[in-house]
Amino acid sequence: MNTPRRSLAFVPLLVLAAAAAPADTDLRCATFSIVAHDPATGEWGVAVASKVLAVGAFVPWAEAEVGALATQAHTNPAYGRDGLILLGAGFTAGQVVEILTELDEESSYRQLGVVDTRGRAGAHTGDDADDWKGHLVGEGYCVQGNLLVGEEVVEAMAAAFEDAEGNLARRLLAALEAGDAAGGDSRGKQSAALLVVSERGGYQGVTDRLVDLRVDDDPEPVARLAELYTIWEPGTVLSHYLEAGEPALLEQALVIVDGLEHSELSDQQRAYAYNQAAWALAGMGLELDRAFELARAAHELLPEDANIIDTVAEVHFVSGDAAAAVEWERRALELDPDNAFFQEQLDKFSAALED
Repeated sequence: MNTPRRSLAFVPLLVLAAAAAPADTDLRCATFSIVAHDPATGEWGVAVASKVLAVGAFVPWAEAEVGALATQAHTNPAYGRDGLILLGAGFTAGQVVEILTELDEESSYRQLGVVDTRGRAGAHTGDDADDWKGHLVGEGYCVQGNLLVGEEVVEAMAAAFEDAEGNLARRLLAALEAGDAAGGDSRGKQSAALLVVSERGGYQGVTDRLVDLRVDDDPEPVARLAELYTIWEPGTVLSHYLEAGEPALLEQALVIVDGLEHSELSDQQRAYAYNQAAWALAGMGLELDRAFELARAAHELLPEDANIIDTVAEVHFVSGDAAAAVEWERRALELDPDNAFFQEQLDKFSAALED
């Protein structure tokens, strides 16, 4: 898409009117946040924490293939809504910041961070926002905060984000944890949120919300948010990465799987994640030795789970051992004799064996 030249003529009048109007509610969201894009995985996200109830309800905004925003300080929620409309129309992050703040009579009290569809970042910190206030803009991200203990908070967040490994959610969490450790909000702690979007990344591919987690009221919200993500990741995130079938996402999926052995998940949660990864690898015909390891590890954890046994059979079949596939599939049917899919699997394996 060609980026339009910054001109108010390109902006829908309805958007201009909404952005120009000050927010009716005085949401004094003293907070620290990071907005970022990962071009390798096609994800945009926001992580935020504050000494305010349910910060995730109004600070983070994101839409896949469009961009992400954080609107805070004397928060104007219209920045989020209208900012995404402008980003979707092709305006850059810098242009969106300029348009929204120029049309808002109270922009001197606001703070805004934006990353656009191409990962360009822009930010605004009004002169009248509460000290300490400020922002940093880096490659593909921006960090901003107000009413913080000091500049060290945003500096620690930026450094942690740049040094962190893994997918965007993990890197955002690393930044948030660094900001928290550096002192964060000078008033204390209460809430935190993590929002990551990717095209068809939500449950069953219906939405783009790959991660949408909130801790609305907790004495250690950032730590609790990290715990929730640890539980969330092996399910929805892993499923999306495996089903997408893209090299960059498959690489991240295997990173997640590698970390399961030392996680605090239950045996059942770990087994299901191993099984899911083994089935996906077999379906793509990739890393079959790894698929065997994962399927067997899942079976050791839950030896009477028929679905896992079916996965072991499938991996054998894809690897060219139809006889072993038949043997394992018969075990699955013994545990679940009315399962029509298992019977189809057995028929398929048996036909291949006869051939």
